[in-house]
Amino acid sequence: MSRGKYPVPLDLPLPQALGEGLGKQDSAYGALRQAILDKRLAAGCRLPSTRTLAQRWAMSRGTLEVVFDRLRSEGYVSRAAGSGTRVCAVVPDLYLSAPLAVAPAASNEDGPRPQPQGVRAGQPFVARLADPALFPLARWTRSLTRALAGAPAQSLCDHDPGGLPQLRQQIAQYLGQHRGIACEPAQVMVTTGIRHGLDLLARSLLRPGDEVCLEDPGYLSARELFALAGAQAIPVPVLEEGIDVDRLHEHGAARMVYVTPAHQAPLGMTMPVSRRLALLEWARRSGAWVVEDDYDSEFNYQSAPLAALKSLDRDDRVIYCGSFNKTLFAGLRVGFMLVPDALRERLLATLQSTGRSVGVIEQLALADYIASGAFLRYLRAARQAYQERRDLLLAILAREAPGCYSISGQQAGLHLLLHLPPGGDEARLRQRAAALGIVLQGLAEHCQQVRPGPAVIIGYAALSLAQIRFSGSRLAALLVDEARQARAGA
Repeated sequence: MSRGKYPVPLDLPLPQALGEGLGKQDSAYGALRQAILDKRLAAGCRLPSTRTLAQRWAMSRGTLEVVFDRLRSEGYVSRAAGSGTRVCAVVPDLYLSAPLAVAPAASNEDGPRPQPQGVRAGQPFVARLADPALFPLARWTRSLTRALAGAPAQSLCDHDPGGLPQLRQQIAQYLGQHRGIACEPAQVMVTTGIRHGLDLLARSLLRPGDEVCLEDPGYLSARELFALAGAQAIPVPVLEEGIDVDRLHEHGAARMVYVTPAHQAPLGMTMPVSRRLALLEWARRSGAWVVEDDYDSEFNYQSAPLAALKSLDRDDRVIYCGSFNKTLFAGLRVGFMLVPDALRERLLATLQSTGRSVGVIEQLALADYIASGAFLRYLRAARQAYQERRDLLLAILAREAPGCYSISGQQAGLHLLLHLPPGGDEARLRQRAAALGIVLQGLAEHCQQVRPGPAVIIGYAALSLAQIRFSGSRLAALLVDEARQARAGA
């Protein structure tokens, strides 16, 4: 009997059973791979040694070493000195590569058309969200239990439409210490997320026909939410340092401008202080509101992030929006806004009319989670994990597809932008990637009037290292072929 938790399986199928026309190496690889996919070799199971299999299958150990290394590189097994070769807990073909979507049957009925696939954990490469696997559920359970045990019954009535005082206090302290914003709990309004905040602003502050300036390219949901309120969306180009403030001066009647200064969505640049000050001066002169979406500022990999745009706001023209579902896990549905004093009563009235969507229990637990220091510890661990994933992906692309692309926006956030070489075809790359189970979102679909070069958005945060190795190599091969076709068509 072998040592360890799992016995060594010796009843593996012989490679010859896979059919004729295969060499010894491919036959052995296929036999082991199929045994893993069929779960005859279960997760965590230790494979026989190459010596044992060489004797059983009448092969050389060198051939089987190559086979084992191939299985390891593709994520089927892990190899470690002293513990042998073991089957990984996640089977690559079932998990690393998502199944292709089946087209729905044609219908003659009119109605809304389905939207393109959005972000999703575990799906290369639209996984630009917090990885739920990193979230410490046991620690969160303690916060839930402690918050409920210590909460007075009256707090369960949710008497304050702006959010529980305990949570607003913790948010205000966090923003003061880590985003450079001097604020009071009374300025904080709890929402279900940034889109909820944008919807409240659109309902409360905009009338049909009002102009709202939006980054181009920019966040698609912001454009849709303002359009639902009847506002006229004014696309403003994004330059190398952020939104073109000179173009904003052409729209002095605009009621609002929406920006993502920490990590522009989707281009990824950080707006410098000079551009921020120019934006605030435009807002002061025009009397417009600036909506700052600070969606992923917690994740900066090269240096400490710039303080928020709101920290420079001396005229109380900036409405700051943040979200815990962008940092902890998507299903949490707790966000917040810092609301200027002149707008608070109007927004609260809209919030009460439309219904308060944030549960009291979630607010109590989150307040405890932040106050205990667990939130900051989680952010440090998540930042390190996301940086490791980004670095691995960049290393794979640099090694396997040198000169076939360029990168921007990689210094922060949960995604980066991958630019194709001149002559590259964004739509063709996305179509070929989809055939391999890789979903790529094109830059073009985030644009209104600007026509940038071909590029795709690469979300990596909610992918495992094994997924990045597997799909990163596939993406690199696609990039090499795309660059070859671009050169041939030049």
